[in-house]
Amino acid sequence: MNLLFGAINKARAEWGCSQIPDCKVTRPKAPPHRDRVLSDEEEVILVAAARANSNEYLAPVIEWALATAMRAGEIVNLLWSDIDWKKRTCRVREAKNGTPRNVPLRQFLGNRFHWRDRLEYRASVAQWKAELVAQRPKPSKLVTNPRLHHYVQDRLEGKVRDADGREIAGPRQAPFKGRNKPHRGDRKWVNGWSPEQISKRLQFDFPDDESMRISHEAIYQALYIQSRGALKRELVSCLRTGRALRVPRARAQAKAWAHVSEDVMISSRPAEVQDRAVPGHWEGDLIIGLNRSAIGTLVERSSRFTMLVHLPREKGYGLTPRTKNGPALAGYGAVTMANALKKTVTDMPALLWQSLTWDRGKELSDHARFTVESGVKVFFADPHSPWQRGTNENTNGLLRQYFPKGTDLSRWSAREIQAVANALNTRPRKTLGWKTPAEALDEYLKSVQQSSVATTG
Repeated sequence: MNLLFGAINKARAEWGCSQIPDCKVTRPKAPPHRDRVLSDEEEVILVAAARANSNEYLAPVIEWALATAMRAGEIVNLLWSDIDWKKRTCRVREAKNGTPRNVPLRQFLGNRFHWRDRLEYRASVAQWKAELVAQRPKPSKLVTNPRLHHYVQDRLEGKVRDADGREIAGPRQAPFKGRNKPHRGDRKWVNGWSPEQISKRLQFDFPDDESMRISHEAIYQALYIQSRGALKRELVSCLRTGRALRVPRARAQAKAWAHVSEDVMISSRPAEVQDRAVPGHWEGDLIIGLNRSAIGTLVERSSRFTMLVHLPREKGYGLTPRTKNGPALAGYGAVTMANALKKTVTDMPALLWQSLTWDRGKELSDHARFTVESGVKVFFADPHSPWQRGTNENTNGLLRQYFPKGTDLSRWSAREIQAVANALNTRPRKTLGWKTPAEALDEYLKSVQQSSVATTG
């Protein structure tokens, strides 16, 4: 019994258990204590009470003490490497006499604990523990520390001042309506420090004052969680994005690039594509207009010859409500885009279509079918690397003269956009020695035709 109560007291000291799990099991007052053996009923009461306690470490210590008769200090100093489940033994490295010894383990201990040495990360368990910790009855620092509250709020919405310290009013701000995307509108001119900047700067401004510390996550929660109530909700407009709702971390980090595998990365593209010596390698993209309208752009890397892909809206656009994972009616869904590109490819000789380099857009996620049906190998540029498709990006800039941003591109017919492509292809280019793209491509086709005639002759 001394051993058992020693284990319990050790657990209480180590993990904050306020009292013995069940008062029905009492410590014997008359020695010798070690001769006192718990009955089966008392063991059941102890284990049940320990498991019912919110402290997750109490039950294992009590169960281990009952099964092995090890001392409290020996139990709490155990490591998983000290336990051999196959031999059902436990190596006690720090015994009372200083000599290590092996302790046999009962069968039920193996059934109870053998899985614990193979613990893996589980998101559901981590989320549950995070929510459990977040529910602790602890007031926010921004509520209990007025000086810290003033510092944080001033860095968020403090006035903008000139070099002489005079306030600059800035534009007139629209009233806060809780909208999640306050783009293209005047916003209040404020200091606008990010929560992370505020959190890190506190360590410089108050190096010796530990009370002036707060994490950037605590500031975000004070802004976005109403129950915190430490900062005004309107202050979210002082953040960079000005969003009224916080974007979940998983969604912010998620990349819609599942359609890009290793074999279609730009690093796998043939070397002949890079030097532009051989025509037939293209770059592609979309130019987006108002109301989800778009036009596909294709540019040949060697001759700068441009082709535009007409992408009319599907039947039912604007009439049928949008459904998640449903058909893309805007005109540039994966299936529609692949079909439109295939139709464009068949209008030109096969030798002029060797490869196509696209950006990371999901509109070409059906590239595998397009490659099988057309014979054109598709490659994807690296994320956030527009220079890898520099010819296409430059051409898109030229096309904006005809199709400005913010205009509805669906109003133009296939005949009209082909007229724009013809205007670019008949425009002389400095990089081509002032030849037009149409002339450069025509010269290549004639040279190929002459070489084939000479070979057959």
